[in-house]
Amino acid sequence: MKKNGTSSCSTDAAFTSSSLPQSLWAATATAPADYSRLSESETCDVAIIGAGFTGLSTAIHLAERGHKVIVLDAAEPGWGASGRNGGQIITGLKHNPDDLIAALGDEMGNRVIRAMGGAADLVFSLIDRYGIDCHAQQSGWIQAAHGPKPYEDLVVPRCRQWQARGVDARLLDRAEISAMIGSAPEAYFGGWFDPRGGLLQPLSYARGLAKAALAEGAKVCARSPVLSLSRDGDHWILKLAQTAIRARQVVMATNAYTGDLWPGLAQTVIPVSSFQIATRPLDEKTRARILPGGQGVADTRRLLLYFRLDHQGRFVMGGRSPVDDNPSKADGAPLQAAIRRLFPMIDPSHIDYVWSGKVGITRDSLPHLHLLGPGLIAALGCNGRGVAMCTMMGRIIADLASGVAPADLAFPVTVPNAFPFHQFRKIGVFAMSQYYRLLDRLEAGL
Repeated sequence: MKKNGTSSCSTDAAFTSSSLPQSLWAATATAPADYSRLSESETCDVAIIGAGFTGLSTAIHLAERGHKVIVLDAAEPGWGASGRNGGQIITGLKHNPDDLIAALGDEMGNRVIRAMGGAADLVFSLIDRYGIDCHAQQSGWIQAAHGPKPYEDLVVPRCRQWQARGVDARLLDRAEISAMIGSAPEAYFGGWFDPRGGLLQPLSYARGLAKAALAEGAKVCARSPVLSLSRDGDHWILKLAQTAIRARQVVMATNAYTGDLWPGLAQTVIPVSSFQIATRPLDEKTRARILPGGQGVADTRRLLLYFRLDHQGRFVMGGRSPVDDNPSKADGAPLQAAIRRLFPMIDPSHIDYVWSGKVGITRDSLPHLHLLGPGLIAALGCNGRGVAMCTMMGRIIADLASGVAPADLAFPVTVPNAFPFHQFRKIGVFAMSQYYRLLDRLEAGL
């Protein structure tokens, strides 16, 4: 592997995880690298804005091909959703394989299915290749049906379609899913098990990707917000507070935290707040009953619940946030109630951590890959499946930036499609949340 150059950069030894929002992951993550800050102008092949999973994976795959790469983050690698998500490695997209074929056609649909079907394997291969310490385990993933209708309409076809493509997935009845996740017998009607998925510590993974990018020769710069982006001849000029970067190509990988750097791009996603709570470590007897196989779980509710154990035995549950940012422990009451209902053997009265983050939602629930201008690439819209999907998108972006024609990529390049009335998104999200909550309760028989 190549060693990172330090010309025109200064390391910021004082830049530590103290700048991160408080969370379980910030408290238990591996130490960050000594990231750089640019002290004078720089020229590179590709400048990447955003040091989350997408941007860092792009940097690794470009740098290993010999490109000169600079990654810029307004805070630090993993500060956004990449360091605050549930750490569940979920293979595939929100849409079933057959639906992707219908929407994208046979050729492109099958390319997307193959790429995203192998996304979890890419995550684990990078972890192995670079020795990333992030408590990763390929223990599988479970989707739990909250009633008979979502079981028949969502779970069964999804499982059957992946089975038809050679995946050793299996359906779970009520008794099987209760035994696998340790829930009350009436908690879930059934579900399906996908052996390709698993768990990791997301902030440790993001920091590990940053270290891998550095090892391949990329520069990773923290506290380096890009203030403006403009075209100058055949290059892009990225202005920072103290200097500027001249780049042949630019990748915007800011997802739910996309601002106004490029007109109209932020309007193509709705940032939705999701939050999580973590209990104190479970006692040994209870821990042995809850998710003994070490899987992550998400259910089929429209306002879904997702849960897992962390590497220290805490029960971690996430769901729709009642507040936009900085939730308090009192805000965790709805999730505490859900734990008591679904897992009566767990006492969630003491919460060790509560935190939130933004999920980027698109109109079609698919990630989006755009060419906004000559050499200007944007990728955003993880739709709650960012760990594996964003890692794979980084490799696809690297293909595009390396000269692969858009028509030959493993994912379609599309025109940005803004949400109408985006300025009223908070009102719309609230109204839809209330409607979805009612539908979920009806389907679950509550």
